[in-house]
Amino acid sequence: MDDTHRPTAATEPRPLHGTAKRLLADRHSLPLSIALHLVPGALIVAVYLLFAEPFVLAIGAPVFLGWAIALSLVLGPLMAGLYWLGHKRNGRFSLRGVLHYTDRPLPRGKLVAMAIPMFLWMMVLSTALIPLDSFVFDHFFTWLPFADAGGSATTYLQGNGRSAMLTTLVICLPLTGISLPLIEEFYFRGFLMPRLAHLGRGAPVLSTVLFSLYHFWAPWTFLSKLVFFFPGPWFVWKKKDIRLSIGMHVGSTSISTAGGIIALALNIV
Repeated sequence: MDDTHRPTAATEPRPLHGTAKRLLADRHSLPLSIALHLVPGALIVAVYLLFAEPFVLAIGAPVFLGWAIALSLVLGPLMAGLYWLGHKRNGRFSLRGVLHYTDRPLPRGKLVAMAIPMFLWMMVLSTALIPLDSFVFDHFFTWLPFADAGGSATTYLQGNGRSAMLTTLVICLPLTGISLPLIEEFYFRGFLMPRLAHLGRGAPVLSTVLFSLYHFWAPWTFLSKLVFFFPGPWFVWKKKDIRLSIGMHVGSTSISTAGGIIALALNIV
């Protein structure tokens, strides 16, 4: 090997032990992968019911803000955990070797040409399938203890004044609109899905199923998420470029939230 390509102390992975070694292995066992996908969702619901919902109801804010708080309190430390694993592997806070599909194999033009149709797919299908979500909620999930729950995410905003809804969406734009979906992509597509690669085509399928199940705060959307979210994991797995699902997922949530802000500000809704 030429010396210019020889690993150096700065780039060579450090020896791993214990939990870090298990989590950074090339592949995860099925039980471990299921747990790593679903436990964060269970924690989000627990934080919401124990803290976030009582807090927002006490201050008279839309419960949508409570879910943003719960997601932040779980996904924020989850992202910190990925950096902790990076420190264990690299000796510094880096995601090198922790996340995969980050080498940017697609040229920018092809990336944009693929990401835009994926984004439109998610935007159109997630809206078109709201009646399905409402049907499933009305028939199977009305017993859930979540305040203001309903077949559409907008029900978490309804019942509040226009000013309260607008303020909530402005607060949530950098959270549920941008940073939290981005963390989900790093964790579910960049960290977990590559460690299911031994399943072949089953990896993006299982990733989609488990990610849809992870949304314990909206289980009635499971079927619709399978439909509108599948292209993200599939094309990330096929093209080895996480930017595809980031463009689809973060693009959709950010545009939807920004659109809601504009509609409320202009009295369109």
